[in-house]
Amino acid sequence: MTNLFYSIMILLFLAVTNVTAKNTPSPRIVNIINFIRQLEPRDSKISEEVLYETVHKQVELLKKYNMRGTFLLQYDALISPRYQSLLKEEMRRGTEVGGWWEITQPHVEAAGLEWRGRYPWDWHADVGFATGYMPKEREKLVDVYMEKFKEIFGKYPASIGSWFIDAHTLEYMHEKYGIVASCNCKDQYGTDGYTLWGGYWNQAYYPSRLNGYMPAQTQEGQIPVPVFRMLGSDPIYQYDTGLGHSIQGVITLEPVYGDAGGSEKWVRRFFKSIFEDPCIGFNYTQAGQENSFTWAGMGKGLEMQFPILDSLVQTGNIRIETLEESGRWFKRKYPVTPPTSVTALTDTYDNGNRTVWFNSRFYRTNLLWNDHSIRFRDIQLFDERIESDYLKQRGTSNQCVYTTCSILDGFLWSTPDEYAAIRFYTITNGVEKEVTLKSVEVKAVKDKKMQLHCVAIDQSVYTISLSEKQIEIKGKTPHTWMLKLGVATGKTLPLKVKGEDLLTGELKGVPYGIVCLKGKMKQSGNTVLLNPENNRLVVDCSFRNFK
Repeated sequence: MTNLFYSIMILLFLAVTNVTAKNTPSPRIVNIINFIRQLEPRDSKISEEVLYETVHKQVELLKKYNMRGTFLLQYDALISPRYQSLLKEEMRRGTEVGGWWEITQPHVEAAGLEWRGRYPWDWHADVGFATGYMPKEREKLVDVYMEKFKEIFGKYPASIGSWFIDAHTLEYMHEKYGIVASCNCKDQYGTDGYTLWGGYWNQAYYPSRLNGYMPAQTQEGQIPVPVFRMLGSDPIYQYDTGLGHSIQGVITLEPVYGDAGGSEKWVRRFFKSIFEDPCIGFNYTQAGQENSFTWAGMGKGLEMQFPILDSLVQTGNIRIETLEESGRWFKRKYPVTPPTSVTALTDTYDNGNRTVWFNSRFYRTNLLWNDHSIRFRDIQLFDERIESDYLKQRGTSNQCVYTTCSILDGFLWSTPDEYAAIRFYTITNGVEKEVTLKSVEVKAVKDKKMQLHCVAIDQSVYTISLSEKQIEIKGKTPHTWMLKLGVATGKTLPLKVKGEDLLTGELKGVPYGIVCLKGKMKQSGNTVLLNPENNRLVVDCSFRNFK
């Protein structure tokens, strides 16, 4: 009896252990990143004293909740004695200090170059960012910053952040000075003159050696520095904001925005998405704010966010790390860019919308649905062979543009009245009708794929599986069904169907596309039909040898 008892107990223990391992949640990681400018020429009321006091308040808030953050310094702030003194003390608590890669007049002149800016800090892309300088000039800017940083803090920085960093600069920083992490701006179109559109949505990726914004597909083709996406975009609403205009608005975790990061209701719903809803790999967000927004602008929002973050730390739901720690963890775990996802099952603004973003080193896609219909809103492919405009030459415009390879662009190919999308249709007696939903269940499968189980009002079932290389859709329905890719009236689809299995486009002279492994494609003008084979449609997003 005793042996039987122990045998049963061992089996029960193994069963519980297996269940626990199977259901272990993916890590949910927060970086509190505040970056520091010495001056703010855009507003005469924002003095150097106001900027310093903002950082001092941020330090005090971190101390109050015993949290460690990451402060990133522009060169003009780096050489300021009072920032040095404040942050050296904070470093003793474990807070990280790194570099913020906006270029300033003292930085340029210390490198022996000529300053072309309107002010000592000029936010225009051809002056205030490394892309505005020739590659050898960029190296001089890196060298002078790194040596000054080491002179002050006794070591080189491990992390460098910016709204965008070109591949030449990033690789030089890694190879000569050993940086282990970077961060850049969220996806946005035209905001502040900076377009970063179609990239790895949230989380982190290894960039191509030819393009700092483009995820690489191979170890040989990547810069081994993970780039984390900043600011915490609203998964549902950021994408479409400004639709029909050339500049997007901002709906993010940044505490200065009263209807987003400054709203407790929005913040709690955003945190539910990032910290609770299904995901694969890991989920990530960046909290914090640059000092240009001042404590008067951000204080209330940060003081609301911090106790919420603290409660999540105490319950073990999240880990708050420095950017360096997250970068080292990512490099240990992932030899190449992993598949990850972001799910939002609660609408931040009570409109009944829900979404899933899926990323891999080959592509990203987004599905958006409500109580009636579901649509693919975005599909972008990644190709490490495509050089950015800034790899070998400097940018001469006050704008900066990084893009990827569009299969579906629900922002640029839409109008405010008509959305570009891939939608589900049934065909009965030759009549097409969009599928109307009853329910959608989302789950992560073995930490490798995201799966959406969609039940229509007629009880038909459509299962959408998103994996590293493929999008697969299975239908369980008595109806003939298909997917239809369409753009808004007046827009032109920049893609062509070849044969019955290829959909191709071109970016910077490089052809790209998707391959239908199961099913067939047919084009009629600006519309592409994707018809399943035996109720199954499989699209490969990893093929790169188009001609």
